[in-house]
Amino acid sequence: MPCVLRCGVTLNIKFDRFGPHTHFSNKYITVIKTSLSFLNLKHNLTQQSNLIQVQKLFREVIAKIHYLCYLSINMTVEVQCEATQVAEVVVPQEELVAANKVVEEVEVNEKGKKDEEEESKPNTIEKSSSYREESNFLSDLKENEKKALNELKSIVEEAILGNTLFKKEETNKSPEEEGKNEENRDTLEGKEEEKEGVLEVVEVDREISIWGVPLLPSKGDEKTNVVLLKFLRARDYKVNESFEMLKKTLQWRKDFNIQSILEEDLGSDLAPAAYMSGVDNQGHPICYNIFGVLDDEEIYNKTFGTEEKRNQFLRWRVQLMEKGIQQLDFKAGGVSSLLQINDLKNSPGPSKKEVRVATKHAVDLLQDNYPEFVAKNVSVISIAMKSTSYLNYLTISPVCFSDIHQCSILRTKSKFVFARPAKVTETLLKYIPIHEIPIQYGGLKRENDFEFSVSDSEASEILLKAGSTETIEIPAVDVESTFIWDVTIVGGEVSYKEEFVPEDETSYTIIIQKDKKVSSTIRNTFKNTEAGKVVLTIKNSSSKKKKAFYRHKINKSAI
Repeated sequence: MPCVLRCGVTLNIKFDRFGPHTHFSNKYITVIKTSLSFLNLKHNLTQQSNLIQVQKLFREVIAKIHYLCYLSINMTVEVQCEATQVAEVVVPQEELVAANKVVEEVEVNEKGKKDEEEESKPNTIEKSSSYREESNFLSDLKENEKKALNELKSIVEEAILGNTLFKKEETNKSPEEEGKNEENRDTLEGKEEEKEGVLEVVEVDREISIWGVPLLPSKGDEKTNVVLLKFLRARDYKVNESFEMLKKTLQWRKDFNIQSILEEDLGSDLAPAAYMSGVDNQGHPICYNIFGVLDDEEIYNKTFGTEEKRNQFLRWRVQLMEKGIQQLDFKAGGVSSLLQINDLKNSPGPSKKEVRVATKHAVDLLQDNYPEFVAKNVSVISIAMKSTSYLNYLTISPVCFSDIHQCSILRTKSKFVFARPAKVTETLLKYIPIHEIPIQYGGLKRENDFEFSVSDSEASEILLKAGSTETIEIPAVDVESTFIWDVTIVGGEVSYKEEFVPEDETSYTIIIQKDKKVSSTIRNTFKNTEAGKVVLTIKNSSSKKKKAFYRHKINKSAI
Protein backbone atom coordinates (compact mmCIF):
# COMPACT_ATOMS: atom_id res chain seq x y z
CA MET A 1 0.00 0.00 0.00
CA PRO A 2 1.25 3.51 -0.75
CA CYS A 3 2.71 5.58 2.08
CA VAL A 4 0.84 8.88 2.34
CA LEU A 5 2.11 11.19 5.08
CA ARG A 6 0.18 14.46 5.48
CA CYS A 7 2.92 17.08 5.80
CA GLY A 8 2.77 19.66 2.75
CA VAL A 9 5.40 18.50 0.32
CA THR A 10 5.18 15.85 -2.45
CA LEU A 11 8.29 13.69 -2.88
CA ASN A 12 8.36 12.11 -6.34
CA ILE A 13 11.23 9.58 -6.38
CA LYS A 14 11.33 7.85 -9.77
CA PHE A 15 12.81 4.52 -8.64
CA ASP A 16 10.99 2.70 -11.45
CA ARG A 17 13.68 3.89 -13.87
CA PHE A 18 16.35 1.85 -12.10
CA GLY A 19 17.01 -1.84 -11.74
CA PRO A 20 17.44 -3.48 -8.30
CA HIS A 21 21.23 -3.44 -8.61
CA THR A 22 21.61 -0.04 -10.24
CA HIS A 23 24.50 2.02 -8.95
CA PHE A 24 23.78 5.73 -8.56
CA SER A 25 25.80 8.75 -9.69
CA ASN A 26 27.39 11.20 -7.30
CA LYS A 27 24.50 13.60 -7.96
CA TYR A 28 21.87 11.15 -6.64
CA ILE A 29 24.05 10.07 -3.72
CA THR A 30 24.66 13.73 -2.72
CA VAL A 31 20.92 14.49 -2.71
CA ILE A 32 20.09 11.42 -0.61
CA LYS A 33 23.00 12.03 1.79
CA THR A 34 21.87 15.62 2.37
CA SER A 35 18.40 14.41 3.32
CA LEU A 36 19.81 11.77 5.68
CA SER A 37 22.23 14.24 7.24
CA PHE A 38 19.49 16.78 7.93
CA LEU A 39 17.32 14.12 9.53
CA ASN A 40 20.24 12.84 11.66
CA LEU A 41 20.09 9.37 10.11
CA LYS A 42 23.29 7.29 9.99
CA HIS A 43 24.26 5.84 6.63
CA ASN A 44 27.16 4.36 4.68
CA LEU A 45 26.08 5.37 1.19
CA THR A 46 28.67 5.38 -1.55
CA GLN A 47 28.51 5.47 -5.33
CA GLN A 48 28.50 1.67 -5.20
CA SER A 49 25.20 1.62 -3.27
CA ASN A 50 22.40 -0.12 -5.16
CA LEU A 51 18.65 0.46 -5.35
CA ILE A 52 17.81 -1.94 -2.50
CA GLN A 53 20.09 -0.10 -0.10
CA VAL A 54 18.70 3.28 -1.18
CA GLN A 55 15.09 2.12 -0.81
CA LYS A 56 15.85 0.85 2.70
CA LEU A 57 17.28 4.21 3.72
CA PHE A 58 14.45 6.05 2.00
CA ARG A 59 11.95 4.19 4.17
CA GLU A 60 13.86 5.44 7.22
CA VAL A 61 13.57 8.97 5.81
CA ILE A 62 9.80 8.48 5.50
CA ALA A 63 9.63 7.23 9.08
CA LYS A 64 11.62 10.21 10.33
CA ILE A 65 9.44 12.70 8.42
CA HIS A 66 6.40 10.94 9.83
CA TYR A 67 7.82 11.48 13.30
CA LEU A 68 8.54 15.17 12.66
CA CYS A 69 4.93 15.59 11.64
CA TYR A 70 3.94 13.81 14.84
CA LEU A 71 5.73 16.63 16.68
CA SER A 72 3.09 18.97 15.23
CA ILE A 73 5.06 21.21 12.95
CA ASN A 74 1.70 21.91 11.26
CA MET A 75 2.96 21.52 7.72
CA THR A 76 1.33 19.45 5.00
CA VAL A 77 3.84 17.02 3.46
CA GLU A 78 2.64 14.26 1.20
CA VAL A 79 4.78 11.40 0.13
CA GLN A 80 2.87 10.09 -2.87
CA CYS A 81 3.54 6.83 -4.62
CA GLU A 82 2.00 6.89 -8.07
CA ALA A 83 2.26 4.29 -10.79
CA THR A 84 4.68 4.13 -13.76
CA GLN A 85 5.04 7.73 -14.94
CA VAL A 86 5.45 9.51 -11.62
CA ALA A 87 7.08 7.84 -8.63
CA GLU A 88 6.21 4.63 -7.01
CA VAL A 89 7.67 3.24 -3.83
CA VAL A 90 5.91 -0.03 -3.14
CA VAL A 91 6.33 -0.94 0.49
CA PRO A 92 5.70 -4.58 1.37
CA GLN A 93 3.59 -5.18 4.47
CA GLU A 94 6.48 -6.60 6.52
CA GLU A 95 8.69 -3.63 5.59
CA LEU A 96 5.92 -1.18 6.48
CA VAL A 97 5.65 -2.85 9.90
CA ALA A 98 9.42 -2.44 10.30
CA ALA A 99 9.16 1.26 9.39
CA ASN A 100 6.37 1.71 11.92
CA LYS A 101 8.59 0.10 14.57
CA VAL A 102 11.26 2.68 13.81
CA VAL A 103 8.72 5.45 14.35
CA GLU A 104 7.50 3.86 17.60
CA GLU A 105 11.07 3.51 18.92
CA VAL A 106 11.83 7.15 18.15
CA GLU A 107 8.57 8.23 19.80
CA VAL A 108 9.36 6.22 22.94
CA ASN A 109 12.86 7.67 23.16
CA GLU A 110 11.62 11.21 22.63
CA LYS A 111 8.82 10.68 25.16
CA GLY A 112 11.37 9.56 27.74
CA LYS A 113 13.50 12.64 27.05
CA LYS A 114 10.46 14.89 27.33
CA ASP A 115 9.46 13.33 30.65
CA GLU A 116 12.97 13.92 32.04
CA GLU A 117 12.91 17.53 30.83
CA GLU A 118 9.49 18.13 32.36
CA GLU A 119 10.70 16.84 35.74
CA SER A 120 13.78 19.07 35.68
CA LYS A 121 12.09 22.37 34.76
CA PRO A 122 9.38 24.42 36.44
CA ASN A 123 5.86 24.51 35.10
CA THR A 124 6.00 27.98 33.59
CA ILE A 125 4.10 27.46 30.35
CA GLU A 126 0.40 26.79 30.13
CA LYS A 127 -0.45 24.28 27.46
CA SER A 128 -3.18 26.13 25.63
CA SER A 129 -3.92 25.89 21.93
CA SER A 130 -4.62 29.62 21.81
CA TYR A 131 -1.14 30.79 22.82
CA ARG A 132 -0.60 34.55 22.85
CA GLU A 133 2.52 36.62 23.26
CA GLU A 134 3.30 36.84 26.96
CA SER A 135 2.60 40.04 28.85
CA ASN A 136 5.44 42.17 30.20
CA PHE A 137 3.31 43.77 32.91
CA LEU A 138 4.53 42.71 36.36
CA SER A 139 0.91 42.27 37.50
CA ASP A 140 0.39 39.60 34.80
CA LEU A 141 3.38 37.48 35.81
CA LYS A 142 2.93 34.31 37.83
CA GLU A 143 4.50 34.08 41.26
CA ASN A 144 7.39 31.88 40.13
CA GLU A 145 8.03 34.25 37.20
CA LYS A 146 8.11 37.29 39.50
CA LYS A 147 10.47 35.45 41.83
CA ALA A 148 12.79 34.54 38.95
CA LEU A 149 12.77 38.12 37.66
CA ASN A 150 13.65 39.52 41.10
CA GLU A 151 16.46 36.99 41.52
CA LEU A 152 17.90 37.85 38.11
CA LYS A 153 17.68 41.59 38.85
CA SER A 154 19.57 41.02 42.09
CA ILE A 155 22.31 39.02 40.34
CA VAL A 156 22.64 41.61 37.55
CA GLU A 157 22.80 44.46 40.07
CA GLU A 158 25.53 42.68 42.02
CA ALA A 159 27.48 41.86 38.84
CA ILE A 160 27.40 45.46 37.58
CA LEU A 161 28.37 46.98 40.91
CA GLY A 162 31.02 44.30 41.41
CA ASN A 163 32.36 44.88 37.90
CA THR A 164 32.11 41.17 37.03
CA LEU A 165 29.69 41.33 34.10
CA PHE A 166 32.46 41.22 31.48
CA LYS A 167 35.58 39.13 31.17
CA LYS A 168 38.72 40.79 32.46
CA GLU A 169 40.91 41.91 29.59
CA GLU A 170 44.33 40.30 29.59
CA THR A 171 47.17 42.37 28.16
CA ASN A 172 49.89 40.60 26.18
CA LYS A 173 53.22 41.05 27.95
CA SER A 174 56.64 40.86 26.34
CA PRO A 175 59.17 38.19 27.46
CA GLU A 176 61.23 40.92 29.20
CA GLU A 177 58.22 42.01 31.25
CA GLU A 178 57.45 38.37 32.08
CA GLY A 179 61.04 37.98 33.31
CA LYS A 180 60.81 41.06 35.49
CA ASN A 181 57.56 39.78 36.95
CA GLU A 182 59.22 36.48 37.79
CA GLU A 183 62.14 38.23 39.50
CA ASN A 184 59.87 40.48 41.52
CA ARG A 185 57.40 37.75 42.50
CA ASP A 186 59.08 37.11 45.87
CA THR A 187 59.07 40.82 46.65
CA LEU A 188 55.36 41.07 45.77
CA GLU A 189 54.52 38.08 47.96
CA GLY A 190 56.44 39.67 50.83
CA LYS A 191 54.41 42.83 50.54
CA GLU A 192 51.09 41.04 50.24
CA GLU A 193 50.50 41.11 53.96
CA GLU A 194 50.98 44.87 53.98
CA LYS A 195 48.27 45.24 51.32
CA GLU A 196 45.73 43.33 53.38
CA GLY A 197 43.01 45.62 54.55
CA VAL A 198 43.65 48.11 51.72
CA LEU A 199 40.57 48.28 49.47
CA GLU A 200 41.24 48.32 45.74
CA VAL A 201 39.35 51.14 43.98
CA VAL A 202 37.35 49.65 41.08
CA GLU A 203 35.70 51.91 38.53
CA VAL A 204 32.07 50.80 38.18
CA ASP A 205 30.17 51.45 34.95
CA ARG A 206 26.59 52.10 36.03
CA GLU A 207 25.58 53.02 32.49
CA ILE A 208 25.83 49.51 31.01
CA SER A 209 22.94 49.07 28.60
CA ILE A 210 21.72 46.80 25.83
CA TRP A 211 19.54 47.93 22.89
CA GLY A 212 19.40 51.35 24.51
CA VAL A 213 17.94 49.96 27.75
CA PRO A 214 19.87 50.42 31.03
CA LEU A 215 20.66 47.12 32.76
CA LEU A 216 21.20 48.39 36.30
CA PRO A 217 17.89 47.49 38.01
CA SER A 218 18.26 50.16 40.71
CA LYS A 219 17.80 52.83 38.04
CA GLY A 220 14.10 51.87 38.11
CA ASP A 221 13.53 51.81 34.32
CA GLU A 222 10.56 49.58 33.40
CA LYS A 223 12.29 48.66 30.14
CA THR A 224 14.93 46.80 32.17
CA ASN A 225 12.28 44.30 33.28
CA VAL A 226 11.18 43.75 29.66
CA VAL A 227 14.73 42.99 28.52
CA LEU A 228 15.49 40.67 31.46
CA LEU A 229 12.21 38.81 30.87
CA LYS A 230 13.40 38.02 27.35
CA PHE A 231 16.43 36.18 28.70
CA LEU A 232 14.35 34.43 31.37
CA ARG A 233 11.79 33.20 28.84
CA ALA A 234 14.51 32.00 26.50
CA ARG A 235 15.78 29.78 29.34
CA ASP A 236 12.40 28.80 30.82
CA TYR A 237 12.87 31.08 33.84
CA LYS A 238 16.04 29.31 34.98
CA VAL A 239 17.81 32.23 36.61
CA ASN A 240 21.43 31.07 36.44
CA GLU A 241 21.14 30.00 32.80
CA SER A 242 19.43 33.29 31.94
CA PHE A 243 22.21 35.27 33.60
CA GLU A 244 24.89 33.30 31.76
CA MET A 245 23.08 33.95 28.48
CA LEU A 246 22.96 37.67 29.26
CA LYS A 247 26.69 37.74 30.08
CA LYS A 248 27.59 35.92 26.86
CA THR A 249 25.38 38.27 24.83
CA LEU A 250 27.01 41.35 26.34
CA GLN A 251 30.48 39.94 25.75
CA TRP A 252 29.60 39.00 22.16
CA ARG A 253 28.26 42.51 21.48
CA LYS A 254 31.52 43.96 22.79
CA ASP A 255 33.70 41.57 20.75
CA PHE A 256 31.54 42.00 17.62
CA ASN A 257 31.69 45.80 18.00
CA ILE A 258 27.93 46.27 17.82
CA GLN A 259 28.22 49.91 18.93
CA SER A 260 29.40 50.96 15.46
CA ILE A 261 27.48 48.52 13.29
CA LEU A 262 24.56 50.83 12.48
CA GLU A 263 26.91 53.42 10.95
CA GLU A 264 28.77 50.91 8.76
CA ASP A 265 28.25 50.80 5.00
CA LEU A 266 28.03 47.10 4.18
CA GLY A 267 26.85 47.57 0.60
CA SER A 268 23.44 47.17 -1.05
CA ASP A 269 23.88 43.90 -2.97
CA LEU A 270 21.99 41.94 -0.30
CA ALA A 271 19.24 44.52 0.23
CA PRO A 272 16.63 42.40 -1.67
CA ALA A 273 17.54 39.30 0.41
CA ALA A 274 16.28 40.69 3.71
CA TYR A 275 14.69 44.00 4.64
CA MET A 276 12.40 45.71 7.14
CA SER A 277 9.06 46.96 5.76
CA GLY A 278 5.93 48.08 7.58
CA VAL A 279 4.28 46.88 10.79
CA ASP A 280 1.70 44.21 11.63
CA ASN A 281 -1.67 44.59 13.36
CA GLN A 282 0.03 44.79 16.76
CA GLY A 283 2.68 47.28 15.69
CA HIS A 284 5.53 44.74 15.33
CA PRO A 285 8.06 45.76 12.65
CA ILE A 286 8.09 43.22 9.79
CA CYS A 287 11.32 41.60 8.56
CA TYR A 288 11.20 39.83 5.18
CA ASN A 289 13.78 37.11 4.39
CA ILE A 290 13.81 36.30 0.65
CA PHE A 291 15.92 33.14 0.32
CA GLY A 292 15.53 32.91 -3.48
CA VAL A 293 17.78 35.98 -3.90
CA LEU A 294 20.72 33.95 -2.58
CA ASP A 295 20.36 31.51 -5.49
CA ASP A 296 21.47 34.20 -7.97
CA GLU A 297 24.97 33.27 -9.18
CA GLU A 298 26.29 36.84 -9.18
CA ILE A 299 25.05 37.58 -5.66
CA TYR A 300 26.19 34.14 -4.51
CA ASN A 301 29.77 34.74 -5.70
CA LYS A 302 29.87 38.29 -4.33
CA THR A 303 28.52 37.23 -0.93
CA PHE A 304 29.93 33.77 -0.23
CA GLY A 305 33.04 33.56 -2.44
CA THR A 306 35.55 34.05 0.39
CA GLU A 307 35.68 33.78 4.17
CA GLU A 308 35.91 37.59 4.39
CA LYS A 309 32.74 37.99 2.33
CA ARG A 310 30.90 35.41 4.41
CA ASN A 311 31.85 37.32 7.57
CA GLN A 312 30.58 40.51 5.97
CA PHE A 313 27.28 38.74 5.19
CA LEU A 314 27.05 37.80 8.86
CA ARG A 315 27.71 41.38 9.93
CA TRP A 316 25.14 42.67 7.41
CA ARG A 317 22.45 40.35 8.82
CA VAL A 318 23.18 41.45 12.39
CA GLN A 319 23.05 45.08 11.24
CA LEU A 320 19.57 44.49 9.80
CA MET A 321 18.44 42.99 13.11
CA GLU A 322 19.76 46.02 14.99
CA LYS A 323 17.91 48.35 12.60
CA GLY A 324 14.68 46.49 13.31
CA ILE A 325 15.26 46.73 17.07
CA GLN A 326 15.62 50.50 16.71
CA GLN A 327 11.86 50.55 16.04
CA LEU A 328 10.99 48.81 19.33
CA ASP A 329 10.06 50.73 22.49
CA PHE A 330 10.56 47.95 25.11
CA LYS A 331 7.66 49.22 27.20
CA ALA A 332 5.54 46.79 29.23
CA GLY A 333 2.49 47.40 27.04
CA GLY A 334 4.45 48.34 23.95
CA VAL A 335 6.30 46.59 21.13
CA SER A 336 9.39 44.54 21.93
CA SER A 337 9.57 41.94 19.14
CA LEU A 338 9.45 41.53 15.34
CA LEU A 339 7.29 39.64 12.87
CA GLN A 340 9.40 37.55 10.51
CA ILE A 341 8.30 36.48 7.00
CA ASN A 342 10.41 33.79 5.29
CA ASP A 343 9.92 33.46 1.52
CA LEU A 344 11.43 30.08 0.60
CA LYS A 345 10.60 30.24 -3.12
CA ASN A 346 13.60 29.26 -5.31
CA SER A 347 15.79 28.63 -2.27
CA PRO A 348 19.39 27.59 -3.05
CA GLY A 349 19.97 23.85 -3.18
CA PRO A 350 22.35 21.58 -1.26
CA SER A 351 25.14 22.20 -3.77
CA LYS A 352 25.51 25.76 -2.49
CA LYS A 353 27.01 24.65 0.80
CA GLU A 354 28.38 28.11 1.67
CA VAL A 355 24.86 29.59 1.70
CA ARG A 356 23.62 26.91 4.07
CA VAL A 357 26.60 27.26 6.42
CA ALA A 358 26.52 31.08 6.46
CA THR A 359 22.75 31.20 6.94
CA LYS A 360 22.90 28.68 9.78
CA HIS A 361 25.70 30.66 11.43
CA ALA A 362 23.60 33.83 11.18
CA VAL A 363 20.55 32.09 12.65
CA ASP A 364 22.60 30.63 15.52
CA LEU A 365 23.96 34.10 16.35
CA LEU A 366 20.50 35.65 16.29
CA GLN A 367 19.08 32.89 18.52
CA ASP A 368 21.92 33.12 21.03
CA ASN A 369 22.05 36.90 21.27
CA TYR A 370 18.54 38.14 20.45
CA PRO A 371 16.23 36.07 22.69
CA GLU A 372 12.45 36.30 22.25
CA PHE A 373 12.68 38.91 19.51
CA VAL A 374 10.37 37.09 17.07
CA ALA A 375 6.65 37.38 17.78
CA LYS A 376 5.71 35.18 14.80
CA ASN A 377 7.71 33.34 12.16
CA VAL A 378 5.62 32.97 8.97
CA SER A 379 7.10 30.84 6.18
CA VAL A 380 5.76 30.94 2.65
CA ILE A 381 6.36 27.46 1.19
CA SER A 382 5.42 25.60 -1.99
CA ILE A 383 3.01 22.67 -1.79
CA ALA A 384 4.06 21.01 -5.05
CA MET A 385 7.73 20.23 -4.48
CA LYS A 386 9.74 17.44 -6.02
CA SER A 387 12.34 15.63 -3.95
CA THR A 388 15.24 17.94 -4.84
CA SER A 389 13.12 21.04 -4.20
CA TYR A 390 12.14 19.64 -0.83
CA LEU A 391 15.77 19.09 0.07
CA ASN A 392 16.55 22.67 -0.99
CA TYR A 393 13.78 23.79 1.34
CA LEU A 394 15.15 21.79 4.26
CA THR A 395 18.76 22.82 3.82
CA ILE A 396 18.24 26.56 3.33
CA SER A 397 15.62 27.11 6.00
CA PRO A 398 17.38 26.70 9.35
CA VAL A 399 15.51 29.81 10.42
CA CYS A 400 12.38 27.64 10.41
CA PHE A 401 13.81 24.34 11.61
CA SER A 402 16.70 25.23 13.92
CA ASP A 403 14.38 25.06 16.92
CA ILE A 404 12.58 21.93 15.76
CA HIS A 405 13.86 19.98 18.76
CA GLN A 406 12.11 22.50 21.00
CA CYS A 407 8.71 22.20 19.34
CA SER A 408 7.40 20.44 22.44
CA ILE A 409 7.72 23.82 24.15
CA LEU A 410 4.52 25.67 23.39
CA ARG A 411 6.17 29.08 23.29
CA THR A 412 8.46 28.02 20.43
CA LYS A 413 5.97 25.88 18.54
CA SER A 414 3.27 28.54 18.44
CA LYS A 415 5.56 31.02 16.70
CA PHE A 416 5.91 28.93 13.55
CA VAL A 417 3.30 29.43 10.82
CA PHE A 418 3.46 27.79 7.38
CA ALA A 419 1.47 29.17 4.44
CA ARG A 420 0.74 27.29 1.21
CA PRO A 421 0.58 29.30 -2.05
CA ALA A 422 -3.23 29.30 -2.17
CA LYS A 423 -3.39 30.52 1.43
CA VAL A 424 -0.52 33.04 1.55
CA THR A 425 -2.63 36.21 1.54
CA GLU A 426 -5.22 34.74 3.91
CA THR A 427 -2.48 33.64 6.33
CA LEU A 428 -0.68 36.98 6.25
CA LEU A 429 -3.99 38.82 6.81
CA LYS A 430 -4.22 37.20 10.23
CA TYR A 431 -1.21 39.27 11.28
CA ILE A 432 -0.74 42.10 8.76
CA PRO A 433 -3.25 44.67 7.40
CA ILE A 434 -3.84 44.40 3.65
CA HIS A 435 -2.19 47.76 2.91
CA GLU A 436 1.03 46.55 4.56
CA ILE A 437 1.19 43.24 2.63
CA PRO A 438 3.40 43.48 -0.51
CA ILE A 439 1.64 42.97 -3.85
CA GLN A 440 3.66 39.80 -4.55
CA TYR A 441 1.81 38.22 -1.61
CA GLY A 442 -1.61 39.50 -2.68
CA GLY A 443 -1.58 42.78 -0.75
CA LEU A 444 -1.65 46.44 -1.75
CA LYS A 445 1.82 47.61 -0.73
CA ARG A 446 4.08 48.68 -3.58
CA GLU A 447 7.73 49.60 -3.41
CA ASN A 448 8.31 53.35 -3.77
CA ASP A 449 4.59 54.02 -4.13
CA PHE A 450 4.01 57.70 -4.92
CA GLU A 451 0.23 57.41 -5.31
CA PHE A 452 -0.86 56.32 -1.82
CA SER A 453 0.81 57.70 1.30
CA VAL A 454 0.55 56.54 4.91
CA SER A 455 -2.46 58.80 5.49
CA ASP A 456 -4.58 57.35 2.66
CA SER A 457 -3.17 53.82 2.37
CA GLU A 458 -5.86 51.92 4.32
CA ALA A 459 -8.38 49.85 2.35
CA SER A 460 -12.06 48.91 2.68
CA GLU A 461 -13.26 45.29 2.66
CA ILE A 462 -16.13 43.65 0.79
CA LEU A 463 -17.39 40.11 1.44
CA LEU A 464 -18.06 38.24 -1.82
CA LYS A 465 -20.64 35.58 -1.06
CA ALA A 466 -20.88 32.46 -3.21
CA GLY A 467 -22.56 33.25 -6.55
CA SER A 468 -22.89 36.96 -5.75
CA THR A 469 -22.03 40.16 -7.64
CA GLU A 470 -20.79 43.29 -5.83
CA THR A 471 -20.11 46.79 -7.14
CA ILE A 472 -17.81 49.56 -5.95
CA GLU A 473 -18.85 53.09 -6.94
CA ILE A 474 -16.48 56.06 -6.94
CA PRO A 475 -18.33 59.39 -7.42
CA ALA A 476 -16.83 61.65 -10.11
CA VAL A 477 -18.42 65.06 -9.51
CA ASP A 478 -15.57 67.32 -10.59
CA VAL A 479 -14.61 67.31 -14.27
CA GLU A 480 -11.00 66.75 -15.35
CA SER A 481 -10.19 64.81 -12.18
CA THR A 482 -7.84 61.80 -12.14
CA PHE A 483 -9.07 58.72 -10.28
CA ILE A 484 -6.67 56.08 -8.95
CA TRP A 485 -7.79 52.82 -7.34
CA ASP A 486 -6.37 49.54 -6.07
CA VAL A 487 -8.34 46.28 -5.83
CA THR A 488 -7.14 42.88 -4.60
CA ILE A 489 -9.03 39.60 -4.30
CA VAL A 490 -8.46 37.10 -1.49
CA GLY A 491 -9.67 33.52 -1.82
CA GLY A 492 -9.49 32.76 -5.53
CA GLU A 493 -10.46 33.91 -9.01
CA VAL A 494 -13.38 36.25 -9.79
CA SER A 495 -14.77 38.11 -12.82
CA TYR A 496 -13.90 41.80 -12.81
CA LYS A 497 -14.68 44.85 -14.97
CA GLU A 498 -14.40 48.65 -14.77
CA GLU A 499 -16.72 51.27 -16.28
CA PHE A 500 -17.35 55.00 -16.19
CA VAL A 501 -21.07 55.79 -16.05
CA PRO A 502 -21.81 59.45 -16.97
CA GLU A 503 -24.37 61.45 -15.00
CA ASP A 504 -25.95 62.58 -18.27
CA GLU A 505 -28.20 59.72 -19.39
CA THR A 506 -27.69 60.69 -23.05
CA SER A 507 -23.95 60.04 -22.80
CA TYR A 508 -22.36 56.67 -23.39
CA THR A 509 -20.91 54.41 -20.72
CA ILE A 510 -17.15 54.11 -21.12
CA ILE A 511 -15.57 50.69 -20.63
CA ILE A 512 -12.29 51.20 -18.77
CA GLN A 513 -11.50 47.49 -18.36
CA LYS A 514 -13.33 44.66 -20.12
CA ASP A 515 -14.67 41.76 -18.09
CA LYS A 516 -11.80 39.40 -17.22
CA LYS A 517 -10.78 36.79 -14.67
CA VAL A 518 -8.52 38.14 -11.90
CA SER A 519 -7.07 36.79 -8.68
CA SER A 520 -4.31 39.28 -7.92
CA THR A 521 -3.85 42.99 -7.21
CA ILE A 522 -5.07 45.53 -9.76
CA ARG A 523 -4.26 49.24 -10.06
CA ASN A 524 -5.83 51.54 -12.64
CA THR A 525 -6.46 55.22 -13.33
CA PHE A 526 -9.09 57.23 -15.21
CA LYS A 527 -9.55 60.91 -16.04
CA ASN A 528 -13.15 62.06 -16.52
CA THR A 529 -14.34 64.72 -18.96
CA GLU A 530 -17.82 64.90 -17.48
CA ALA A 531 -19.59 64.24 -14.19
CA GLY A 532 -20.51 60.67 -13.36
CA LYS A 533 -19.07 57.72 -11.43
CA VAL A 534 -16.52 54.93 -11.79
CA VAL A 535 -18.14 51.53 -11.25
CA LEU A 536 -16.07 48.44 -10.44
CA THR A 537 -18.00 45.16 -10.75
CA ILE A 538 -16.84 41.95 -9.08
CA LYS A 539 -18.63 38.66 -9.70
CA ASN A 540 -17.94 35.56 -7.61
CA SER A 541 -19.24 32.58 -9.62
CA SER A 542 -17.77 29.94 -7.33
CA SER A 543 -19.44 28.14 -4.42
CA LYS A 544 -16.96 29.57 -1.91
CA LYS A 545 -17.01 33.02 -0.35
CA LYS A 546 -14.14 35.37 -1.04
CA LYS A 547 -13.03 38.85 0.00
CA ALA A 548 -12.15 41.99 -1.94
CA PHE A 549 -10.15 44.94 -0.61
CA TYR A 550 -10.13 48.30 -2.34
CA ARG A 551 -8.99 51.89 -1.91
CA HIS A 552 -9.13 54.97 -4.12
CA LYS A 553 -8.12 58.61 -4.27
CA ILE A 554 -9.00 61.55 -6.50
CA ASN A 555 -6.48 64.06 -7.82
CA LYS A 556 -8.48 67.10 -8.82
CA SER A 557 -7.44 69.28 -11.73
CA ALA A 558 -5.53 72.47 -10.82
CA ILE A 559 -7.54 74.44 -13.42
